[in-house]
Amino acid sequence: MTSTPRRPGVPARHDADRVCGVDWAPDAGRPHDRSPGTGRAPGAGPATGAGPALDADHVPGADRVSGAEEDLRALFGESTAVFASVAGPAHLLEAANPAFFAAIGRTGHARTGLPLAELVPELAGQGFLTLLDRAYRTGLPCSVRDARVLLGEGGTAREAFFDFHYEPRRDAGGNVMGVRMIGVETTQVKHAQRLTAEHRALLEQIARQAPLDEVLEGMAKVIETLSPGVLVSVLLADPDGRHLRHGTAPSLPGFYNRAIDGIATGEGVGSCGTAAHRRRRVVVTDIATDPFWDDFRDLAVRAGLAACWSTPILARDGHLLGTFAMYHRTPRSPSESDLALAGIFAGTAALAIERHHAERARLAAEAREKAARDDLTFLLRASNALSADLDHAQTLQRLATLCAPTLAPLCAVDVIEGGRVRRIATAAPTAYERALLASHIPVYDSGDDAVARVLASSLTEVARRTPTGPGPWQDLNVTGYLCAPLTDRGQTFGTLTLLSTGDHTFDGHAVTLAEELARRAATAAHNARQYTQRVTLARDLQAGLLLPDLPTLPGAELATSYHPAGEGLEISGDFYDVFPLDDGRWAFMLGDVCGRGALAAATTALVRNTARAVAPLLPGPEAVVHAVNRALTKRHNSHDTGFVTLVYGHFTPTADGLDVELVRAGHTLPVHLTADGPRPVHSEGSLLGILGSPALAARSLRLAPGESLVLYTDGITEARNAAGEQFGEDRLIRALTPPPSGAQGILKALSHAVQAFTDGHETDDDQATLVLTATAAATGRSPSPRA
Repeated sequence: MTSTPRRPGVPARHDADRVCGVDWAPDAGRPHDRSPGTGRAPGAGPATGAGPALDADHVPGADRVSGAEEDLRALFGESTAVFASVAGPAHLLEAANPAFFAAIGRTGHARTGLPLAELVPELAGQGFLTLLDRAYRTGLPCSVRDARVLLGEGGTAREAFFDFHYEPRRDAGGNVMGVRMIGVETTQVKHAQRLTAEHRALLEQIARQAPLDEVLEGMAKVIETLSPGVLVSVLLADPDGRHLRHGTAPSLPGFYNRAIDGIATGEGVGSCGTAAHRRRRVVVTDIATDPFWDDFRDLAVRAGLAACWSTPILARDGHLLGTFAMYHRTPRSPSESDLALAGIFAGTAALAIERHHAERARLAAEAREKAARDDLTFLLRASNALSADLDHAQTLQRLATLCAPTLAPLCAVDVIEGGRVRRIATAAPTAYERALLASHIPVYDSGDDAVARVLASSLTEVARRTPTGPGPWQDLNVTGYLCAPLTDRGQTFGTLTLLSTGDHTFDGHAVTLAEELARRAATAAHNARQYTQRVTLARDLQAGLLLPDLPTLPGAELATSYHPAGEGLEISGDFYDVFPLDDGRWAFMLGDVCGRGALAAATTALVRNTARAVAPLLPGPEAVVHAVNRALTKRHNSHDTGFVTLVYGHFTPTADGLDVELVRAGHTLPVHLTADGPRPVHSEGSLLGILGSPALAARSLRLAPGESLVLYTDGITEARNAAGEQFGEDRLIRALTPPPSGAQGILKALSHAVQAFTDGHETDDDQATLVLTATAAATGRSPSPRA
């Protein structure tokens, strides 16, 4: 007989424990961890016969044992003590208790006087007799824990586990005359440990919300492994408890699972249908004769099933969750342990199913909440989109785009203009469909047209059919429509038409959402119409002050941004420009005109046009800025006398990067971004447009590849948060530390820093930024000397 290897995590015993080549525990002539002379656990009752060492009926307080404990006791029972005494080197069996003969499977013909090798020949190949030989020869007692033994032969063989103690017997002269063996079978304990581990794993799966089918299948396989010959099936009850659906049955034939999927609950509907109806266990020991199986007997025969015990799976409040069935292929009545196993795992299945239902309910509630949030988000996004553009036509086109495909596959918006209906916006999946939809113009005064009827009644019209009247309905595969009025201040001026195709339909939720969207769109369109002219004027004037498109620069990357204060209805005083010079150099500028509106626009145009005109004719930035100042101071008084701040410069691409020369006239300090971090570029210079000859000083620097020059207006540094604190130059430097990569990266980092600081607080000044980043060399010219 051989012992089981030491388990990981269990400390090895000292050398003296390895007597007889196994894990023994010599202990002054008695087994390790056993009471003296008994071979049983401390506190256990008398080890007599084959009876249990403990009887629950005689344990004080046993009447208060919980149902779960009773199930476990029924499953695993109590350990059984075996005793045998053998003599001589042949190990002749002299005496043994009934438990010994029951353990070796010889209950019907218990015999003594035979060698153990003859009585139990299967023990010879398992090392059992070798241990007896060593105990007999050495005269030393030894103990073995959790020894695995195969008892019986062929199909009747069973696996068992024992704790053994071997005690040499001596005559009056002290000579070893035989060996006394005492053992306690621990098979039930080993099975309990395995069941506990598997059960814990299932509970862990449930706790981490593993899919229900995965938990149920794992449970079924565990039971089938622990109880060979059992085929497990779990059926799940519908919410109304009237039908049972397939949950898991890993070892049953597929045709059988499909046949019973959806069976009704009721008296006489097999084992499971009846158990679900009665809400209590139903045991059918022979399917061939039981009336409950009259309607399913042929099916069971095809599947090779002969017995079925079904336990209802009930929730804590008693309502039906499903059934737990144990099938056998031969007629059979359940043992107490079978019923206990069914009870334990039916409870586990109930926990898994309830957890699954709770999770589904949570997900459904979250889905409803998400749908409500999505509706609100959609309306908020739609409102923002509709009010984002002050153009009337663009607002209505946004409405169509928002509706398709979110609310319907096709959308059209019609308005009344000059006493006629005009289709002003459409949305469809393809350009062909959009063209078809745009080509259809409803007839204003036709009673056969849905648009005309809604315009007349100001009421929404919904139908699950094609619109009446002519139209490309067949080509578009239209199957239904929803037409809602666009009404503002009691006046209907247009319609929103949504068209279904294929299986799409409009439910009450879609109608409500479409009507609310139409109401918001009508208000936005009305406001957009009022502002269209003002926006168009401001846009045309402002366009002349900024670059329409950024030029491609040799050896440099350029990025600019402009954010007007307020609603953008007034012309800003911030401006920038970049343009080439005749000798390979490039000019750049960024400035800020005092004031806003038309006069500021005139001053900006004067500065830009003057610089562009004189730059090719003058030697450097200082001369150009003086020319700009002369132009400003010579203005007519009616053109305002506001001052201007300006950074103007030239850069030349070289093999080493960009050579830059610039002049700062009262403007915010430029920032030079190097690998070592940002450095303000100090250059003295006064405001323009005030003095006839301002003090100006040119500053030269070189941008190595990867280095950048950042110009910005005071709208950046003077941006305020809700507390009134300014962004300031220190925060600007921190926002650019370490320097982001590329001109666009720098621009984005600075913009995000300002937005995060203001946190939506409206700014009262325009913001303009220009970033120039040196890239690879663009020319073969030698680097020009640095000033």
